[in-house]
Amino acid sequence: MKIGIVCYPTFGGSGVVATELGKALADNGHQVHFITYRQPARLDFFSANLFYHEVSVSNYPLFDYPPYELALASKLVDVVRFEKLDLLHVHYAIPHASAAFMAKQILATYGIHVPVVTTLHGTDITLVGKDPTYKPVVTFSINQSDGVTAVSENLKEDTYKHFDICKDIKVIPNFIDMSRFSLKAKDHFKIAIAPNNERIIIHTSNFRKVKRTQDVIHIFKKIQQEIPSKLLMVGDGPDRVYCEQLCRDLEISENVRFLGKQDAVEEILSVSDLFIMPSESESFGLAALEAMACKVPVITSNAGGLPELNVNGVTGYMDNVGDIDAMAEHSIYILKDDERLAQFKEGALKRAHEFDLGLILPIYEEYYREVIDGSKVQP
Repeated sequence: MKIGIVCYPTFGGSGVVATELGKALADNGHQVHFITYRQPARLDFFSANLFYHEVSVSNYPLFDYPPYELALASKLVDVVRFEKLDLLHVHYAIPHASAAFMAKQILATYGIHVPVVTTLHGTDITLVGKDPTYKPVVTFSINQSDGVTAVSENLKEDTYKHFDICKDIKVIPNFIDMSRFSLKAKDHFKIAIAPNNERIIIHTSNFRKVKRTQDVIHIFKKIQQEIPSKLLMVGDGPDRVYCEQLCRDLEISENVRFLGKQDAVEEILSVSDLFIMPSESESFGLAALEAMACKVPVITSNAGGLPELNVNGVTGYMDNVGDIDAMAEHSIYILKDDERLAQFKEGALKRAHEFDLGLILPIYEEYYREVIDGSKVQP
């Protein structure tokens, strides 16, 4: 198949999933064309089956905001026509699904039909999509897609709850490339972080309010009172400055490192002992899955799709959003005993294998074929 993939080229979950999926499809013999405004962060190697098409947006003085959606639609028309794509797969509804619909209408004037699959990732439904500014367009675009997928049952239910959707939504969970994330810990890095064999706790996110990053700091403070430990804060975003100040206020700055955005997050995860994700909303929890693939138990909230990933007492624990005391208590329980920690590490790794890319990729390929066959039209 010749597949066009539209995504945000960022470190965020939707961009990572789209890029890793495209790379895997290319490895499996499909021709994959990425169409976006910048080369995706994880698109970091050459393949004969991988192509990248940049969407250029002209900045005219008339425009307060560059019309990216129009530029994307035009680029989709161009790529579909001249590369003869069989299918477009757009990740994140806003504005990719509406741009794909517009491209489909234009392509129809050339006698070209290309089916569109839209994958819903989370905030495009639970946060941004519900905004009255966008909701009518999001609803229409999803209903006009030839296929719709969601990354969790919870997100599927939220979509039906908040939008008037008449399409069947197929749940295809996020996945992990176990060959990339199953790494041996680099002892020299671990010694540099924890020279006295302290436990290493990690959090990765975009430091937005929804991630409750300040809860991570408070949880760590309680852990440190019981167990010698270090905290690694990976990522960047608007709440980072507040987290740094909170560390100073709590007088724990010497045991917390802010590492910023990291390409090879698996190398940091591989030396960690516990991952903390206290988010108030998660459609799936890809960062937690990445941690589990590196044999790192996870402490998470029970929000959104996290109960579909984290198994209480096996891969870690879940607690109510904002329950810092319970999260700290469960963290200490896991970290306090070496044998217990080892059991949780094995449980996390075993669970991660259930989301291996090799198991999820065939589901996408079968769905693509189903959508293509089901959307064929008479010339």
